[in-house]
Amino acid sequence: MSKQVRLTEPLVRDDGRLRPASWNEALDRAAAGFSVARRRDATKSFGMFSCSKATNEMNYMAQKFTRVVMGSNNIDSCNRT
Repeated sequence: MSKQVRLTEPLVRDDGRLRPASWNEALDRAAAGFSVARRRDATKSFGMFSCSKATNEMNYMAQKFTRVVMGSNNIDSCNRT
């Protein structure tokens, strides 16, 4: 069994390989990905899965982000499992 190592810096994928990146670059890439999902009709390209063990406030923020920012009603939680 191999020892798991904790990440200490963000990683981004270039040409199929992960490489270290600055936080600014990693966050810019994440924001760009959200922007692409919104342009591609987020009702079909974006969904959020939230955890029933998270706080009510965190789940509320997750659903608000999904509905208001991303324009999608595709949000679910693991309440039924």
